[in-house]
Amino acid sequence: MNQHAMIAAAAASLLSTLLVATPVAAQSKEKCYGIAQAGQNDCASFSGLHSCAGQTKASNDIADWKYVAKGTCAGMKGLTAAQAKAKIEMMKKDANKKS
Repeated sequence: MNQHAMIAAAAASLLSTLLVATPVAAQSKEKCYGIAQAGQNDCASFSGLHSCAGQTKASNDIADWKYVAKGTCAGMKGLTAAQAKAKIEMMKKDANKKS
């Protein structure tokens, strides 16, 4: 096997390993909203108050999330993304009615 073929085979092998391994890791975790403690969120919030991990100022804000083991969020009294969005929209509507 010539050097070019060996490099191509190694690159193809590495790429296929990455493509197969990544989804398995992603499937074992889920985003859980409303459980992150102040400064311990995993990424941006729905509310737009911050755009990165570790920037939440309030604990248990429903707009902030953490990765948890799949299937454990409900037991932590957390919300799915759809549930969090719906609750935020409902809170906005309630605030508009009071104004």
